Amino acid sequence: MNEIYIGLMSGTSLDGVDGVLVDFGPQDGGRPLQVLAHAALPFEAGFRAELLALNTPGPDELHRAALAGNRLARAYAQVVGELLACTGIDRAQVRAIGAHGQTVRHRPQEFDGTGYTIQLLQPALLAELTGIPVAADFRSRDVAAGGHGAPLAPAFHQALFGAAREVAVLNIGGIANLTLLRPGQPTLGFDCGPGNVLMDLWCARHLGRPYDEDGRWAAGGQAVPSLLDALLQEPWLALPPPKSTGRDLFNESWLEARLGAAPDTSPADVQATLCEFTACAVVQHLQRHAPGVAELVVCGGGARNGHLMARLAARLPGVQVVDSGRRGLPPLQVEAAAFAWLARQRVLGAPGNLPAVTGAAGERVLGALHAA
Repeated sequence: MNEIYIGLMSGTSLDGVDGVLVDFGPQDGGRPLQVLAHAALPFEAGFRAELLALNTPGPDELHRAALAGNRLARAYAQVVGELLACTGIDRAQVRAIGAHGQTVRHRPQEFDGTGYTIQLLQPALLAELTGIPVAADFRSRDVAAGGHGAPLAPAFHQALFGAAREVAVLNIGGIANLTLLRPGQPTLGFDCGPGNVLMDLWCARHLGRPYDEDGRWAAGGQAVPSLLDALLQEPWLALPPPKSTGRDLFNESWLEARLGAAPDTSPADVQATLCEFTACAVVQHLQRHAPGVAELVVCGGGARNGHLMARLAARLPGVQVVDSGRRGLPPLQVEAAAFAWLARQRVLGAPGNLPAVTGAAGERVLGALHAA
């Protein structure tokens, strides 16, 4: 039977959709998978602005969110079409699509003890458009079981990067999350703070660009100790795992409330400080939970920020800091491949979460499956 799946990811950075076509059949060298194709579709500026606006309360939210879910399904379908076209694989050979959707609110365990997490998408429309079964809504079952519904990637990281020595996997999207792989011990994982979200926000405000390419703007500034200290005082950073976060916490209002610690700081120096903040938050969590880590494998869009990678390496002497491409899967493919893996777990009726990571009451089969 075919073991071909598609994974689709659009993350907190709101930069667009990444999709991969993955073969989970037997591979040479015992590898768990082979990525047959990768395709990306940037969001148009207006759509990105609407998705960003839906992260906070506004007028006619239900109507706007429903239409945004439709539009996202069409974008996902376009990426699926590109993956099939470039490989020549027929849609009938694909067992399922794993589609993350776009997170616009993430408030697990809050308000009534259960809370919620919301990922916009119309998976039924995606199944109609592609003619392929779609697995989606992966996070809500874990939340219903008392967990955070995040991060979900550590179970995939365990399958992909598990090693004979202690290794940490750092995904830097809008939010950063860590997976700790320790021989003979349970895998741990948790969000560890902002990834690109604050840097992207500041870059858009001052340069009119969606992100700081290669971290060049930050590299031209100087981190300001008083501002960095103010950022690092955030109480969430000191919370023990399991924990997760998002734009609900790390957003423009959060940053504005802390800029007063260094009121005359130049925009470039603020950017340098925000980059240092992301690095410091990662390092603090590593030192607290995995002081013996030998290697940090970095994936996600932040792996392409050369200045951030350099700051991580500088603050982690003795730790090998490498991007995930050095370990078999390029940085922009890892999260999408994780959702292909989660789709496979759903089709097989196998658990997709790690309770030690999310805090759920136990292992759960994640996601709702929409037939083609």
